[in-house]
Amino acid sequence: MRKAFAFLKRDFLIETSYRLNFLLSLAGVVFTVAIFFFLGKIVDPAAVQDSADDYFSFVLVGTAMAMYLRTGLGSFAESLREEQMMGTLEAMMSTPTSLTTIILSSSIWRFLFTSISVLAFLVVGACFGVSFAGANVFAALLLLVLTVMSYAALGIISASFIIVFKRGDPINWVVSSLSILLGGVFYPTGVLPGWMQFFSRLLPITWSLEGIRGALLKGEGFSALWQEFLALAVIAAVLIPLSLAFFGLAVNYARKTGTLVKY
Repeated sequence: MRKAFAFLKRDFLIETSYRLNFLLSLAGVVFTVAIFFFLGKIVDPAAVQDSADDYFSFVLVGTAMAMYLRTGLGSFAESLREEQMMGTLEAMMSTPTSLTTIILSSSIWRFLFTSISVLAFLVVGACFGVSFAGANVFAALLLLVLTVMSYAALGIISASFIIVFKRGDPINWVVSSLSILLGGVFYPTGVLPGWMQFFSRLLPITWSLEGIRGALLKGEGFSALWQEFLALAVIAAVLIPLSLAFFGLAVNYARKTGTLVKY
């Protein structure tokens, strides 16, 4: 925990030292929400009535969760690449700290900053008229934990490819592309053809969005969302050990070939 906090402190100091970039990142939230607000004016609310009261609420939650998807898929690989290119990875590995601890700890700030951005996203959305009055916050938070675990596992697999191939990450590209296309971020999965809906059910983002939209926008609880909880739990239970196994194999290969710190 001491090492994880040290990484968090380091990344926080680096990020906040570029104050303008930090503020512009948060300011961009307002512009994005405003775009979706006006876009929602031309979309028939009946198109999303199963998930939300209007399109603005629907896409607001979808975009917020897509932020976690991007962070989960990219944070570990980005952390690894940064440490390699700055020349700090080899120095840190000479300390009694495992590579797994280094990579996981280096990603804490990215997940924390994403959480801050998502919270700001939802708060600004509330200012534009989205109601979270009847939201089941506890159910939404539990679904979020399962969601982040699933995304993080995919991100660890992505980092494994970076360790071996340095550039070219098929996991990040395939999962992010399919998630945006099939996951129900910008439109309900019900508009997809039947065969595409089948594949959308294999993606964690589909279950995550259905569950979190139900909890935040409809106030649904565990009895109504048990399928989403079960699906995300199964996905996380399968992906986490699989990702750690992939990561271990990638690290062992890179150490044997002497390419671990090369980029």
